[in-house]
Amino acid sequence: MDKKVDLHSHSVFSDGSLTPTELVRLAEEKGLSALALTDHNTSKGLKEFMAAGEHSDVITVPGCEFTTEWNSKEIHIVGLFFREEYWPEIEDFLEFAKIAKMNSSRKLIENLNNAGYEITEEEVTALTNGTYNRSHVARVLVAKGYVKSVPEAFDTILDESVGYYEPAKRIPSTAAIRFIKTYNATAIMAHPLLNLTPEEMEVFLPEAKEAGLDAIETQYTEFDEEMTRTAVSLAERFGLKQSGGSDYHGKGKPWIELGEGRGNLVVPYAFYEDMLKCSG
Repeated sequence: MDKKVDLHSHSVFSDGSLTPTELVRLAEEKGLSALALTDHNTSKGLKEFMAAGEHSDVITVPGCEFTTEWNSKEIHIVGLFFREEYWPEIEDFLEFAKIAKMNSSRKLIENLNNAGYEITEEEVTALTNGTYNRSHVARVLVAKGYVKSVPEAFDTILDESVGYYEPAKRIPSTAAIRFIKTYNATAIMAHPLLNLTPEEMEVFLPEAKEAGLDAIETQYTEFDEEMTRTAVSLAERFGLKQSGGSDYHGKGKPWIELGEGRGNLVVPYAFYEDMLKCSG
């Protein structure tokens, strides 16, 4: 059987429900050859993650998913293969963004309370080892019966257009890419067609590649066949490598399985090898 990998996953250090060690154990059960931890805007879970990898047949890849912005659109950029001595640099780079994000999250809870939703910051922070975000708030809203699921929360109460959620100022996408490449890590655009239309991608990718973008995710849980074909075509036309992953969150997105997505995701080992070659 061909070896499979998952280059996009989250732990309790952002908005996942498993510890980094539990993620590695699950990857073993799933028969994965390599797994990347890409928590949102933090490197704090990487020490435990890499330590767990020392006692596993699963290759552990240290990463981070940066929340950025291009033309007022939220873009996620994944950095892989950050060497340990540079992990503190990730935290320093993201400090301003973290403060802005936390202020935004606290304002969201305040707005919800003013609207009659009984939710406290303590209830939200109990779900994470790091800073919280809308997904944690959504889980509390589900637990309290205000909505039936996390997706419903995002589509209704927590949708930006409703007015309770006010997004924080984000790092420019090209700045995050340049930061990643400064430390000889691999820069990847995550789930591209969820953020931008194909037409917008035609504008964004030349700018991103000039900044150092190495790859885009072409194999992703929420992609249908047409989106996958479009992503592959874009990667080939712009001379970018291909990456992929489940974007596993555990209980936060229970319909997604590590390494399998919704059941038909396959990220080949060759993707891991290509991403490794882009670092160093």
